[in-house]
Amino acid sequence: MSGASWAQYVALIVLLAITAPLLGRYIANVLEGVPSRLDRAFDPAERLIYRVCRIDPDREQRWNIYTLSLMVFTGVGLLFLYLIQRLQGNLPFNPTGFTAVAPALAFNTSVSFITNTNWQAYGGEAVMSHFTQVVGLTVQQFLSAAVGLAVMAAFIRGLARAGHRTVGNFWADLIRTTLRILLPLAFVF
Repeated sequence: MSGASWAQYVALIVLLAITAPLLGRYIANVLEGVPSRLDRAFDPAERLIYRVCRIDPDREQRWNIYTLSLMVFTGVGLLFLYLIQRLQGNLPFNPTGFTAVAPALAFNTSVSFITNTNWQAYGGEAVMSHFTQVVGLTVQQFLSAAVGLAVMAAFIRGLARAGHRTVGNFWADLIRTTLRILLPLAFVF
């Protein structure tokens, strides 16, 4: 390796050593509901979402209810993404006039983006409209990361709370992860 390659490698390691503990502590505090200075910025949007969706963030769920909530959310997202692809010929922001994605490809792509594997058996710009790419694929890429963080939090709570019946609230974890972790990171980067 060249000197420049080694310098990049060392810079990456240093950057990770500095940011990982800070970000890790922040993520843990968000998922545990620890008050922070950022509450004034995030609380209004979070409370509005809870009110509109009729979610009680303080009401914890047993592991089976948490899992059911996760499966319902994922199933609705899968159906939503599949329908966007199948109906893209009739949806807005389709300047190239793409027709519907074939059923098997739409299902394969939906499962791939819901599970955050993002495997693609097509050229995105040759098959998917702007609407499908932005409202369908990008939203699911984002939400699948939020679901992954929520599952991680529930798993850690399950290990840490041995003997307790609850592992958190899936909906609160999903909303907090999206609003307080992923959106700010996306904005910064």
